[in-house]
Amino acid sequence: MKLVIIDYGAGNIQSIKFAFRRLGIEAILSNDPETIEKADRVIFPGVGEASSAMNKLWESGLHDLIPKLKQPVLGICLGMQLMCNSSEEGDTKGLGIFDTEVVKFNSGLKVPQIGWNKIEDLKSPLFQEMEEDFIYLVHSFYAPKAAETIATSTYGLNYSAALHKDNFYGVQFHPEKSGDYGAKILENFLKL
Repeated sequence: MKLVIIDYGAGNIQSIKFAFRRLGIEAILSNDPETIEKADRVIFPGVGEASSAMNKLWESGLHDLIPKLKQPVLGICLGMQLMCNSSEEGDTKGLGIFDTEVVKFNSGLKVPQIGWNKIEDLKSPLFQEMEEDFIYLVHSFYAPKAAETIATSTYGLNYSAALHKDNFYGVQFHPEKSGDYGAKILENFLKL
């Protein structure tokens, strides 16, 4: 299986690469459109600030490519947020894959939310043979629950922990840092 992690300068790619290596898959890091298009599976990572990450996608031309991909694509953390219509962070226009807007947690909550939180209401083959459990998160912005929500978590309010539309999946949390539970999600992604 050819697994490509999109390398656009805004991702936590090494820990993701190691997580797949533990599953027996050697991921390729690439920002080459042809390499990405020919992959069997694509990971769209993201760490950092939404507007700068989106600018990097524009500079590389990947903003046009990603929404047109036909194979299973998994957006992780900021990657998932950039797949939404927009983000309040930096007033950023997203890729428009998921029909929701990313907003900031209200001022009454300590942000970023860092640490382990329970994932609930699992509704996708991405969570096949899995029970509700704890996942690792680091984020100040979230996608509200929407028609495309396939899992939720709660931090002051109930929000989308994962989204799915067609061949696109997104998780707000870091499966690569969520132990055996996160590894099972990555394994399920490879089987989609």
